[in-house]
Amino acid sequence: MTRPLMDIARSYRTPAFVFDEGAFQSRMRAIGEIWGDTVELCYAVKANPFLIPAAAEFGAKLEVCSPGELEICRSLGVDPAKIVFSGVNKTAESVATAIEFGAGVLTAESLKHARIIELEGERRGCTLDVLLRLNAGSQFGMSKDDLLHLIDNRTEFPHINLVGIHYFVGTQRKKLKHQIKELEMLEELLEELSSEHGFAVERLEYGPGLAVPVFTDDDFSDSLAPAREIAPHLQRIARRVDLTVEMGRFFATECGTYLSVVNDLKTHEDINYCIIDGGINHLGYVGQIMGMKTPIITNESALERNCGELGDAGSTWCICGSLCTTNDVIAREASLADLREGDVLAFHNAGAYAITEGHALFLSRTMPRVIIRHADGSVELCRDFIETSALNTPFNVR
Repeated sequence: MTRPLMDIARSYRTPAFVFDEGAFQSRMRAIGEIWGDTVELCYAVKANPFLIPAAAEFGAKLEVCSPGELEICRSLGVDPAKIVFSGVNKTAESVATAIEFGAGVLTAESLKHARIIELEGERRGCTLDVLLRLNAGSQFGMSKDDLLHLIDNRTEFPHINLVGIHYFVGTQRKKLKHQIKELEMLEELLEELSSEHGFAVERLEYGPGLAVPVFTDDDFSDSLAPAREIAPHLQRIARRVDLTVEMGRFFATECGTYLSVVNDLKTHEDINYCIIDGGINHLGYVGQIMGMKTPIITNESALERNCGELGDAGSTWCICGSLCTTNDVIAREASLADLREGDVLAFHNAGAYAITEGHALFLSRTMPRVIIRHADGSVELCRDFIETSALNTPFNVR
């Protein structure tokens, strides 16, 4: 039985994130069933490192983009063969660490990366599997000219086994016509590499950046619809090459909730302000600051008082955090019924990036607890409150 959010808030206090491993794995399972056995799934751990154990238990690959993320995987006992060591700023040290850990494959995002990996392979006397990341119009990946140069001169890199291509454009892309064109382009690239360069691509890691609903004006009727729509296009290219689809937000968004308590209510010039014990130092939503979109928010205390039902939408509130900046607005206009001081607010769809993109050190406030709700319904404290004042104290002050 799933433990209610109010029960968790009482037991563990706020502010706190609650991540539901069962919901996360169920969503990955549903996506896997839509795409079939020929498409392998890879979880981008940058979306939420607290879901690494659930992703690993599910059997997904893990895209790791920094030495810190690699260390998290090491400390959790993750199978290194499942790791795709990616990242735009690889150094000789980080590459050596990844290889020493046993990362299954490394990406090369530049000619420099290829040289670093080659030298490390030579030093160790081994051959290393590498995916060449193709640039998609940003700082990530290498140009097609550089990619072709490496393929045409692969004999100069005897300690690198070029196994395939890595391609990712961006995230929250709602118009699937772009992904369809990309897959067509990648199929043409596979044919070109085979026919003109004598190189058979074994693997393709592709990040489609499928959009998932987050805000009140999004369509929540079927959040798996993009996966269904793109399925035949993925399955077609998977008949030609071993295909791995890498995503973070699309897998994890729905499984997370941020809990925060109302500490103050006030009104000024017809604007109702609600001050919570959290803020943007903890919780970040894509598009929140620039678009001031409204996330899905429920007043868990009011729902409990009214036996799970609220008769009206209530008043409109500007929900603000605890920071001394006018930017600390979680929602500018949120309708909440029966709002009172001490109420527990639940901010939904906070499973991806919300916990890692906040300004954690601003004002030296306490970082939130992290609660894991396991697939069997049990609840566990995953990370305790962390005082950030020590991190902001100058070294010469004791």
